[in-house]
Amino acid sequence: MLRDDRSEVSGQTGSPSLRPIARFDAMSPTHAVPEKAAGRAAPDVDSRFDWRRIAYHVLVSRALDDLEEATNRNRNSVPREHLVLYQFSARGHDVGQVILGSLLDRPHDGIGAYYRSRPLLLSLGLSIEDALGSPLGRAGGFSDGRDIGVVCNMPGWNGATVLPMSGDVGSQYTPAVGWAQAVRYRHSTLDEAEWSGAIAVALGGEASVATNGFWSALTIATTLKLPMLFYIEDNGLGISVKGEMQTPGGNIAANLASFRNLLVRDGDGCNPAQSATLIAECVDHVRGGTGPALVHLTVPRLSSHSGPDNQKGYRTDDEIAADLARDPLRNLRNYLVPSVMNETGWAELEAEVARDVEAGLIAARARPAPDPENVRRFLYEEEPRAGDVTTYGGLTREQRGALGGPDVPALDGEMMRLAEAVRRTLASELKANPKVLVFGEDVGRKGGVHLVTEGLQKRFGADRVFDTSLSEEGIIGRAVGMAVSGLVPVAEIQFRKYADPAHEQLNNTGTMRWRTANRFAAPIVVRMPGGFGKDVGDPWHSLSSEVTWAHALGWQVAMPSNAADAVGLLRAAMRSGNPTIFFEHRSLLMTSEGSARYPGDDYVLPFGRAARLREGAGITVVTWGAMVHRCVDASDGFSGDVDLLDLRTIAPWDREAVLASVRRTGRCLIVHEDTTTAGFGAEIAAVLGREAFWFLDAPVERLTVEDVPMPYHPVLLQAVLPSAEMIAARIAAILAD
Repeated sequence: MLRDDRSEVSGQTGSPSLRPIARFDAMSPTHAVPEKAAGRAAPDVDSRFDWRRIAYHVLVSRALDDLEEATNRNRNSVPREHLVLYQFSARGHDVGQVILGSLLDRPHDGIGAYYRSRPLLLSLGLSIEDALGSPLGRAGGFSDGRDIGVVCNMPGWNGATVLPMSGDVGSQYTPAVGWAQAVRYRHSTLDEAEWSGAIAVALGGEASVATNGFWSALTIATTLKLPMLFYIEDNGLGISVKGEMQTPGGNIAANLASFRNLLVRDGDGCNPAQSATLIAECVDHVRGGTGPALVHLTVPRLSSHSGPDNQKGYRTDDEIAADLARDPLRNLRNYLVPSVMNETGWAELEAEVARDVEAGLIAARARPAPDPENVRRFLYEEEPRAGDVTTYGGLTREQRGALGGPDVPALDGEMMRLAEAVRRTLASELKANPKVLVFGEDVGRKGGVHLVTEGLQKRFGADRVFDTSLSEEGIIGRAVGMAVSGLVPVAEIQFRKYADPAHEQLNNTGTMRWRTANRFAAPIVVRMPGGFGKDVGDPWHSLSSEVTWAHALGWQVAMPSNAADAVGLLRAAMRSGNPTIFFEHRSLLMTSEGSARYPGDDYVLPFGRAARLREGAGITVVTWGAMVHRCVDASDGFSGDVDLLDLRTIAPWDREAVLASVRRTGRCLIVHEDTTTAGFGAEIAAVLGREAFWFLDAPVERLTVEDVPMPYHPVLLQAVLPSAEMIAARIAAILAD
């Protein structure tokens, strides 16, 4: 049994400890022994469930909450230890979650969960050692000490997959709906029988139903009738804000009662029998393939929101006491004793839990601290080392390798514009790989607002090339769920500025591999047109701001200047283990300026390899995207002087090529369309200042768009964009310096 003392449990002298509190007894108000079962009629117990197993996991969850909370409060005049630096209890939410977890028994069930979902993971097979080791920040576990211990994940090698959780509220919904769409696609289109009957589940508190992610996922699931269950546990509070401020009337189930294509059930999460009935009904409905369901269960909050929170600052004693009186653990015990086990059996179960939790605690505390030498690993896919875990998500290395592809372009291809080159590459990959999906707003029937995907839906079908609802959160989030399931999603955001509502999902995607210590990755491709158009601009459709994605850790960023490079980089992105922003410049889509010979259906251009477009000894000019063509025009007036480099990608960027050139020429001009302040040119200049300082004969200079939004009228647009004439004048001035 767990000991109620201040001794070290693991025997690690001098090491930090997570010290347990007393086992369940009448001295602990949240574990008060319920009324004796004697004299009560035994309830009819639902025989579909393994109730002893359910009770075991609920008791384990309570014990883990107790252990962690004990380190975050003063006891017996001993200062709190704060060994669990960010602690969330699931007390009160646990019974319903464990019942739900007992029904998620298909190998391709996928779950989008959140920071209070540990009881569910315990029911799905999470070990007690891992459940304690990760909050302690120890090596291994969910993140190898990189992320908050309650932000969990579980690769589905032998069962259900718990998608990597995030620390933000509501971001679990759209990846879960992406998994649901992947279930349908893999079963119905790819004829993979093992995906039959699999479902997606998204767990959230009642406050999360106010988020963009919830409504986006609800729209996707109901319009497409996807196999998805929304599980909403309602404790009445979003930290301190009551549910009435999250949704009108405080009950999302009541508000959605007339929602089309959605089974809605509403019940008391403190009642184990009712919870089991409603959850089972919803799971059966979703597995039956008739569409999504939502179950809303009211539960008490038997603790503060988190370890640092003190609910007594915003809740009355009566409110707290009323929740304690509704404790679902007490009701679970009354439901099972004596129908399933007698008093002795319950006591034996408590003792078993106490032994298992103590053993798990000892093992968790015996784990070493994470190795700081590894903290920089897994920002991107790496060559595997001994001891590395296998990553869950995307294509395997073997699958990608089988697709082949040379890095030498065919020289006799036909001339084509950039838009046509992108379309042909998408078609080639759709044909070569049945796991490729292309989607976005207006991408299907219309063929995209820039007509880049024109004709692809007719050729490959609406299950592979399809339109989406107008929600960038939904587009990117669903792509994440699809990628984790093993598909290759290519999502389009119509214009760069429109990506802003999806920023949370984009950031979470980039850090996924790192924060799960290589357990998960979501190698999606996001096609994102932007930049000035032909003789027109504006603040909404003409934004460049590529530095945003260079700063978004974990992303590859491609900015091709011509059709041939676009082919090679897009194919490389679609066969990569990393997520990629593929920037299609509007001016190049709208004109023939980026035309080039088609390099072939197998051509792959590795990221981080700059192109030398002009050779010279007097000055290095570094640029990318549409500015390349203006720099070419400007350079042609300085025969033999300009060493012109087209970076082609800025994450990664070809540092060595730039450094080698500048060390040879002694001068550098960086030209880009993004604004001056904090544009990517500043990063290049900083690297040159540090690593090529003694080779410089003049200061590194930048020529960029001024620090103003992109204007609409052509006269104003040309006033802020670097022109070939402006570039040539700056080159001449630097050479004369």
